[in-house]
Amino acid sequence: MSTFRIERERADGPPGVVVLWLEQPGKPVVVLDADLIQTLDATLDEVPADAEGLIIASAAPRAFVAGADLKSIMALDDEQLHKYLEFGARVFGRLASFPFPTAAAIGAAALGGGLELAMHCDGLIGAPPASKDDGSPGKPYPVGLPEAGLMICPGWGGTNLLPARMDAERAIRATATGKPMTYDDAAGLGLFDTVAPTADALIDTARGWVREQRDPKHRDGAPSRWIGRKDVAAGVLKAVDAVRTELEGEPAEAVLAAVDTGLAKGWQAALAEERDRLVRLRSRPAGKEAIQAFFERSSGTKPAAKA
Repeated sequence: MSTFRIERERADGPPGVVVLWLEQPGKPVVVLDADLIQTLDATLDEVPADAEGLIIASAAPRAFVAGADLKSIMALDDEQLHKYLEFGARVFGRLASFPFPTAAAIGAAALGGGLELAMHCDGLIGAPPASKDDGSPGKPYPVGLPEAGLMICPGWGGTNLLPARMDAERAIRATATGKPMTYDDAAGLGLFDTVAPTADALIDTARGWVREQRDPKHRDGAPSRWIGRKDVAAGVLKAVDAVRTELEGEPAEAVLAAVDTGLAKGWQAALAEERDRLVRLRSRPAGKEAIQAFFERSSGTKPAAKA
């Protein structure tokens, strides 16, 4: 099994804060398909046990991770899709089990499963978009969970992760409607734990944040930041009550059900609720039509469809 590159902070002696670089040669963006998740799983085995911390970063300039490959998802039968989602959840969950702090370095689009992967880390470190060749500011990139816009729902914990990292009402509403934020919005809403001054400073800023963290808390099988934590659960419950009557449609129902399940039954139950809802929604006529329309819009000029 091939592995991703792990960059040690120091060539000799202790490795320091290491960086795991996600990459798919020949593709303009990183897409969460089965091969990538398997490679990530194998690479996590290679992370030095004496590292001070771990940063997940992307070698693709156009996106941190553009999401999951929808064409692959639609080709799976129900049982296969359940297994794919369960495997991804197990691998992502490893990021929440290391005995040292972890962070995701986000300097380009982070959508769907890509943002869910990042939110399994202790911290999210953002950076403004890279400047254009002429030195002018780059276009703000999207960050969010767009699945509801395709008449489906998140499948790797996003419903329970995003409301723990920003205003819960805004997070639930955005997830239930499938409307991503821009980088500027995400930074203004406090999604990132810290923000680098420039795109070039992203990794150094992430290393600095990781080094400032004390021994990580909540190594209990769930991410350190999710709605079941005592310091956020009450606020999320209040937010759910505030938005419940205004949200309509099956994707919104799925999001609210997963949030309710997480608050009442725990992290693993929330993941199972998301999986069940996603498998059902992608087979409904509305889901098939929305995804097919996305394929047609993307055909020939853009990367394979992601969520």
